[in-house]
Amino acid sequence: MLQMITNPATLAPLGEVLESDSDAVERAVAAARSAAGVWRTTPVVRRAELLKVIADRIRAQAQNLAELSTRESGLAQCESLDSVRAAAACFDYCSTQRGASLEGNRRVEPECAVAAVLVPFDLPLLVMAAGVARALAAGICVVCKPPVRNPLSCLALARAFDGLPDGAVTTVTGGASVGRALVAHPVIGDVLFTGSRASASEWAGTQGGKHFHLEVGTVDAQIVCRDADLDLTVPAVAWTRLMCGGKSRMSGGHLYVERSLAREFVDRLHQCVGFLDVDDPGKPSTDLGPLLSLEAARELEDQVGRTLRAGAKLILGGRRFRPSGLPGHFFQPTILTDVGAGSVPMRERLLGPVITVTPVADLAEALRLWAEFSPRTSPPVAAIYTADTSAAGCAVQASAEGTFRINDPSVRALGPFSGLHHSGIRYALGADLKQLETAVAIERKPWWFPYADRARSL
Repeated sequence: MLQMITNPATLAPLGEVLESDSDAVERAVAAARSAAGVWRTTPVVRRAELLKVIADRIRAQAQNLAELSTRESGLAQCESLDSVRAAAACFDYCSTQRGASLEGNRRVEPECAVAAVLVPFDLPLLVMAAGVARALAAGICVVCKPPVRNPLSCLALARAFDGLPDGAVTTVTGGASVGRALVAHPVIGDVLFTGSRASASEWAGTQGGKHFHLEVGTVDAQIVCRDADLDLTVPAVAWTRLMCGGKSRMSGGHLYVERSLAREFVDRLHQCVGFLDVDDPGKPSTDLGPLLSLEAARELEDQVGRTLRAGAKLILGGRRFRPSGLPGHFFQPTILTDVGAGSVPMRERLLGPVITVTPVADLAEALRLWAEFSPRTSPPVAAIYTADTSAAGCAVQASAEGTFRINDPSVRALGPFSGLHHSGIRYALGADLKQLETAVAIERKPWWFPYADRARSL
């Protein structure tokens, strides 16, 4: 059966992709299994050289890959280009001595010959690259399943794997049935999956000794303390929550703001978000593009409605709309405040341009509410904005497993994706699950909104 892929902003068709059947899954796994012996015995140094070649090929096609990603995923142009560059950086990282000497690492077992990478709809190029690079560096062949609604850029990325032994990386396309067949296959020993808790729970029963690396369900936190510099914290929070249109699992989750400055914070946030450019992401100046599907837009609208019925206040937005008359799946930039303990935004990811705020007494209460109500099916992330970095560091030392980012110290070579706080990427690259990253003071980053400024430098 053919799946039509459309542009979520204009609804124009982009191409058709054949849904793999059980025979196609079997052939892909068999090819990977046949290549496993060759790839496993390839010297580590040679593997590293080939990974570096892949990184160079991705960079050579960066513009084309980014344009395709923008058309099928609705990402702003600069975000698509960022994700392609970060995908290349994943292969660079795994081609280094540190990255190429990963055999025996506890997250990819040496007896595993074939791994499966089930790629999500959000930042698919980056998640696919992280999973494939990590496995190849460890001598493991890979079968990839791109996302069902936006697979074209992943299929284009796969062309960079030409030159590897035949079968070292194979792809299958399709929806949940294809994913189930892949996960249940007895040859697959390692599974990297980013997606819904329902799918993860269903597939967990098929483990049979498999090693699962799951990124599902966690609601990350952004915590604004009373001494935060709002001139910088407001645009930092706005970008972190609304990057990739707010529909990425890398986008910062629910906000906790100390009560003494909550009103001023929300007022400033309104001014900041109200000026963002929502339009066709094919335009270089666009800050926020569409959601990926009508179903996603309806689900987000339902989540906003349930939050309001629970007592939250609507400050901005709250519904679907048609910027510039476009027929696609657009949702207004939205701000909800006075969100009560245990309500929807604390328990569910809101995958769209919605910022939700809960006023709290202090950092301790924010951490307590976050720990109590956020599902912890994946290692969570909390970003804390404060002038007292020492006190914040002490407050999080006893917290549960996760990554804590104080004053957004995202300054490494991967740019806006350098924090690796998408759990699927952190798992894939072997990052520690408990991290504390601290900057003395928050600094303005060149990748924050407005994207019109970035467009001039691309």
